[in-house]
Amino acid sequence: MPQTPTTPPVIDALAWVHVREGRLLCVRPRGRDLLYVPGGKREPGESDEEAVTREAREEVSVRLLPGTFRLVTVVDEAAHAQEPGTRVRMICYAAEHEGTIAADHEITEVTWIGHAERDRCAPAVRRLIDVLHSEGAVR
Repeated sequence: MPQTPTTPPVIDALAWVHVREGRLLCVRPRGRDLLYVPGGKREPGESDEEAVTREAREEVSVRLLPGTFRLVTVVDEAAHAQEPGTRVRMICYAAEHEGTIAADHEITEVTWIGHAERDRCAPAVRRLIDVLHSEGAVR
């Protein structure tokens, strides 16, 4: 019986986009070699806003403020450190926050990345930085 091609797996992810002075907030999770933006996968029953808020609190210790969320972009890119062919679909939101940004839980590094340093980031984050750069948000 001939095999039918399978659709590559897609990771559904959400991300908090926070730009300050032309640089994007990025994090390095424990055990990873590249940088990501704060975010992750939605838990069952969570809205986008609830998931991004939870991830930002868990990863960088801040509270995102309800009513300030704005869709930035949706990135579809090859997933880093996953099975070949796996893609990530990352829905990116900006939101105001309160609290001081600090690494928490599995995050070992918090840094600010400009366009010229995007090679330090996972492919989906590089794509996000390119979008932000084309809009003049990231230098």
